[in-house]
Amino acid sequence: MLKGKVALVTGASSGIGRATALAFSREGAQVVVSDVNQTQGEETASLLRAHGGAAIFVCTDVGVAAEGQALVAAAIAEYGQLDIACNNAGIGGQSALTADYPLDSWAQVIQVNLSGVFYGMQAQIGAMLKSGGGSIINLASVLGAVGGPRSPAYTAAKHGVIGLTQTAAWEYGANKIRINAVGPGFIHTPMVKNLEANAQVNTALIAAHALGRLGNPEEVAELITWLASDRASFVTGAFYPVDGGYLAR
Repeated sequence: MLKGKVALVTGASSGIGRATALAFSREGAQVVVSDVNQTQGEETASLLRAHGGAAIFVCTDVGVAAEGQALVAAAIAEYGQLDIACNNAGIGGQSALTADYPLDSWAQVIQVNLSGVFYGMQAQIGAMLKSGGGSIINLASVLGAVGGPRSPAYTAAKHGVIGLTQTAAWEYGANKIRINAVGPGFIHTPMVKNLEANAQVNTALIAAHALGRLGNPEEVAELITWLASDRASFVTGAFYPVDGGYLAR
């Protein structure tokens, strides 16, 4: 499905990012693995190569615009082009009511979760314009569509990702660049691990999903892989929840 394509994935050291990198590789793509965590990022790239795939790791802080540019440059230097980008890197931030929310946490969450996607897209779109098109998948969240009590920064950033995705999709559709957003529900990832550790919170999270369970990273990666492929050739500017029914209530 992705044979001959070059793809990059940010936040690929674990969770949805790692699952997506593995799925891209399984479908034949050459993958540029990126994360701020070098040890676990290298592990992901090694996993891809162990399964017969082509992969490199590039340590990247997506919240720094120059590093987003350097990541794309590394992809082109290694593989000659960029066809697919999955902007997955993100952080949860602190939990607090809006009026009490720490300003430093607000700045950090917006920098990584929203500005990081913007910086990444600027570099990725530039490369795809030169190569005649591509597909960008941005990770939003179910909290990009509804309010998230005690998570004002995360919720605002994810709403912003959807708006940014829709705007860029209109701007570059004629250039054969498709840009979509995916909205995971609560998924078994390191970000959710602390919530799951609290029995009462975990029970409430499970009850918030119509399927009666949390999701797995691989289930999100399947949707991302489809959006990256030519099978989704008429899909752009869309927001796709993959949330076990979280938003259906």
